[in-house]
Amino acid sequence: SGLTALEIGKAEIRHQGGRIALLAWGSMVAPAVEAGKQLGATVVNMRFVKPFDEALVLELAKSHDSFVTVEENVIAGGAGSAINEYLQAQRILMPILNIGLPDRFVEQGSREELLSLCGLDAKGILASIQAFDA
Repeated sequence: SGLTALEIGKAEIRHQGGRIALLAWGSMVAPAVEAGKQLGATVVNMRFVKPFDEALVLELAKSHDSFVTVEENVIAGGAGSAINEYLQAQRILMPILNIGLPDRFVEQGSREELLSLCGLDAKGILASIQAFDA
């Protein structure tokens, strides 16, 4: 089994579900898949921030009620913001929850502790979505 080239700007659906679509980048794909499976949501490994898979995002916008973006990055000017702007430009209005790092100083600790503190582990992602979707 040889290596296959990754198509630039192409995302990959990791879990097929309904109603909610979770769009995750990088290190957030694994916890998003874990949370998404519990919610019966569709989870996408977006792979690329720029260019992102516009065709898939449009397709998901038609078949889902809401989007959740998850990134290990500050939300302002990040990947989730790019999705928000794209949907707005397409005149698609739907609820969107952007999950990411807070735009403030985060105290020291292990990576796992800090991600948990910021709500960027599976438990935190799940709690944020449940609060948003209530």
